[in-house]
Amino acid sequence: MQIPQAHEVGRYLVTPMTKLTESGQYAASVSIRRGMHDRVFRLIPRFDSATRAAHYALVQGRHFVLNNQLA
Repeated sequence: MQIPQAHEVGRYLVTPMTKLTESGQYAASVSIRRGMHDRVFRLIPRFDSATRAAHYALVQGRHFVLNNQLA
């Protein structure tokens, strides 16, 4: 499985990010950019692989954009 890259969703660029934690699990974050500004959301679940964490972050980012939940 390949880690997803940035995706355009309407006028936004959604970029999943992962980080290996001290416990050996992966944390997921997502950057949502429009123009020069971006917001980074740290997501709560932890994952056993970077691929799963990145996929979750991408799905959540798309959900935020498509459901206008960026306020």
